[in-house]
Amino acid sequence: MSFLENIYLAGVIGEGGAGFPAHIKYAASPKYLLINGAECEPLLYTDKFQMENYYKEMLAAIQAAKVFLKAERAVLATKKRYEDLIGLFQQEIKDKNYDIEIFSMENFYPAGDEQITIYEAFQKAVPAGGIPLHVDIVVSNIATMKSIYDAQNGIPVTDKYLTVTGEVREPKVLKVPVGMTLSEVIERAGGSTLKEYMILTGGPMMGKFVTQEEAKDVVVRKTTGGILIVPKHHALVQRGTKSLTAIKNETRAACIQCSFCTQYCPRYLIGHPLHPHKIMRAFGIHDVYDERFAEALLCCECGICELFACPMNISPRIVNVFLKQELRKNGIRMSFETGPVQPERENRYVPVDRLLSRLDIRKYYDLGKPTYMEIETDQVRIPLGQYIGKPAVPCVKVGDFVEKGALIGDLPMTDLGSRVHASITGRVTAVDDAITIVRERRENA
Repeated sequence: MSFLENIYLAGVIGEGGAGFPAHIKYAASPKYLLINGAECEPLLYTDKFQMENYYKEMLAAIQAAKVFLKAERAVLATKKRYEDLIGLFQQEIKDKNYDIEIFSMENFYPAGDEQITIYEAFQKAVPAGGIPLHVDIVVSNIATMKSIYDAQNGIPVTDKYLTVTGEVREPKVLKVPVGMTLSEVIERAGGSTLKEYMILTGGPMMGKFVTQEEAKDVVVRKTTGGILIVPKHHALVQRGTKSLTAIKNETRAACIQCSFCTQYCPRYLIGHPLHPHKIMRAFGIHDVYDERFAEALLCCECGICELFACPMNISPRIVNVFLKQELRKNGIRMSFETGPVQPERENRYVPVDRLLSRLDIRKYYDLGKPTYMEIETDQVRIPLGQYIGKPAVPCVKVGDFVEKGALIGDLPMTDLGSRVHASITGRVTAVDDAITIVRERRENA
């Protein structure tokens, strides 16, 4: 099997959050390969843990990917403060004579955002509305490289590393089976210090809210990177769960057009014509969402506008998410002109320490380095559609016995999607938009 076929067979997708199928991404012919090891979201430790423990495997996969792609350069971008880790990378590169460069960034948010990392490492701005390939770059998350390494050795994606932190008895990095419920993950990790709480999956800035009740049904996917537990009435929850009607009323009453949201917007600062303050002014006035809101399509949803920049506590990010949905639903697509990078860009970095204090989550950072734990479960429900693209087609039926790693959802290599594999050994008990497997001993098969 070829490098690309092995990635496809193993069901590897991007683990940085977007979940783009890796075999589709690596079918390109870029000039540069960029590996993102900066871990964008505050409080998450998942990527750093994997880099500390699997840096040899990751570097081997990066070198193999560079050779396969025939890329001129392979650059691993990480944070300057990871001094010990950078030393390990550099020594391994020297020992194995790899052709890989290390680029280190300051500890700011959103260092780790794909397009910001591209600009930092290559001084190239991805065109507004474009993708990295438009500047001859393929980008992969560092954790994806561990999965690509495994794929070359015939090991499919069945488990996920994730950070569990916040209102917990002890922060942890966990290795869990894909398809395990969030509620069981939290319980097995030691539980919360609170009786009532809210869950953010993915991190404090861009994470999705999940209630305690919903957590009984929401499962770990290949893209799940973190579980942050916060008090039910935390400011992040109050801000992130407002109704759109309330946000519109607040915008009409409170937006002072200070333009701080635009001045700190990472996309605006690299030359994209995105002006959140203008969008908010129009949103407060109009109820028809047409081409006048097209700039919202450029939003990366990083949350700086509403969680750091806005002095009036209104919500440009949530508005942009809504507008993007409405524009796409109405078939509105626009082309944009990319302007020059703003000269004040480097003076608008958002320091992570300051951001943590602003969000009132600094105390979770001060809990210290998470401990590591591997946990198992007796039942999983594995979605056939993991993120971007088509869902896989079931290739098992109710009653089938499957070993961990067995293929349970398939699709052609040319399709935008990923294959799905059993994350535990057991009996298939349900097949719909997900495959439910209940653990069972081999001798009972």
